[in-house]
Amino acid sequence: MRYCINCCIHLLPNDLHRQCFRCRGPNHNNQKCPVCKGENKIPLYADSKQMKLLAVLEVRTDHTESWNGFFCLRKGKLCSLIFGLLIMTLVMASYILTGAKHGLLLIPSPFHYGAFTSNPSLMDNESLSDMKDHYQPSKMNISYVKDYPSIKLIIDTITSKIEFVTRQRPDLEELRKQEPHMFSVIPNKFLPNSKNPCWYEEYRGNTTTDPYATNSYALYSKRFRTIFDYLRKVFWNHLYHYKDKHYRLRCLPHFYIIGQPKCGTTDLYDRLRLHPDVRFSAIKEPHWWTRKRFGIIRLRDGFHDRYPVEDYLDLFDLAAHQIQGVLQSEASKERGKMNSIIIGEASASTMWDNNAWIFFYDNSTEGEPPFLIQDFIHAFQPNAKLIIMLRDPVERLYSDYLYFASANKSVEDFHEKVAESLQLFENCMLDYSLRACVYNNTLNNAMPVRLQVGLYVVYLLDWLTVFDKDQILVLRLEDHASNVKYTMHMVFQFLDLGPLSEKQEALITKSPASNTRRPEDRSLGPMLPTTKAILRDFYRPFNTKLAQVLFDDAFLWKRT
Repeated sequence: MRYCINCCIHLLPNDLHRQCFRCRGPNHNNQKCPVCKGENKIPLYADSKQMKLLAVLEVRTDHTESWNGFFCLRKGKLCSLIFGLLIMTLVMASYILTGAKHGLLLIPSPFHYGAFTSNPSLMDNESLSDMKDHYQPSKMNISYVKDYPSIKLIIDTITSKIEFVTRQRPDLEELRKQEPHMFSVIPNKFLPNSKNPCWYEEYRGNTTTDPYATNSYALYSKRFRTIFDYLRKVFWNHLYHYKDKHYRLRCLPHFYIIGQPKCGTTDLYDRLRLHPDVRFSAIKEPHWWTRKRFGIIRLRDGFHDRYPVEDYLDLFDLAAHQIQGVLQSEASKERGKMNSIIIGEASASTMWDNNAWIFFYDNSTEGEPPFLIQDFIHAFQPNAKLIIMLRDPVERLYSDYLYFASANKSVEDFHEKVAESLQLFENCMLDYSLRACVYNNTLNNAMPVRLQVGLYVVYLLDWLTVFDKDQILVLRLEDHASNVKYTMHMVFQFLDLGPLSEKQEALITKSPASNTRRPEDRSLGPMLPTTKAILRDFYRPFNTKLAQVLFDDAFLWKRT
């Protein structure tokens, strides 16, 4: 399609366009021309339709010849090119200066891309989205390096910096200052005739009050609303009336399945909830201790309103109703009769996820969190029982990658992400302690794969600073997969659960495994041998320490 450059009229292939005075030659006079004089603007038409851009687009006539217009066009392109080169020069200068400032240039290690900041105030002021960008490593070489000896140098540096230092446990008054509302809601003592930690709380609402109107779990998630609709219907039937007052039974879990992700916790949860004396929260993984009480729904989305402890306690109302029914029954009034129902909670983030601490607690501990999740749980429940399911950390990481990666999954991509994450972890270890790096929110969000979740012994040692060893049961997924009946018996014994009939036991132990690997992920096959060797070297010192703490060489994972 051709157009006249002077008046923008659509031309046919052989049209000489004689009707345009501008096309008649160099002697054409604009002032004398009946078409050109008068209005100095010509509307733009294409295919007999007037084109509109921001209401009306008009093309002003040019009183110079076509050849002059061509030179103007070339001048415009030249100006744009010069402007573009100027912007590119400024960007390159900024990159070079920034690289020199952060140690990105002229460094000995071929994988040193980006230094880990040693300024805690910088991390406090950065947004959650900015922090990942700040620690994003360069992909100049590391994304394609599969040179085992070179990456081994990084691992050797990390290993040389490992120190397992016992953390100092905060006292109770310090905890009260940090969470005064939580301490005002949860009492110091629980009902003596219940195996599960429960207490009665006065309810001041009336019959028209919705007890779950402000519950954040119900407000932010549609899939939980059905549960709360049911709780609303039965709520008044379970209130305890005494001296013209209404009381509701509140409960905390008796035990927690605290970790780790992709280690079989879902399968353990599904089997354990089939036991007649076990109840769980209305939601399998509330993530309240680690995330929701800080206002975190998804960390990449920033912070929302904090979920108060009352919202968390609401999740155990179904179980509390059943416990209350037992407590008020005639059989429970017998002397010495104890309610045997216990409640569990299975958030797989509880053991390891302390990423939010830096935004809420005073950062005066050289990068280490002054308070951990277990400090608060122990303050309220010093007799709580904890169950941990672990697996070979090398295989756990690969399973984690397959489950959470959204696109372009491949063994090569996994290898590249492992190499990048190792580099970031090394950068941190050069300036900070092991605990500071493991609990560092910025580093953990920057790493493409969650290396830190497999450092089991670091977390376990910190839990052992507040809980006794006999309160923690540590299992291996490999043992659970090979002999479900044996591991479930260990769990039943640990929780002091009553005996089961053969039919009940068969239902629990012979049901198919839960949350297994998806078929599309299985098709990718195992990780590269080089990647496995790298991860074996990285996790070896941590597995060695774990085996020493648990007095069990099976946690070395030598045969997997």
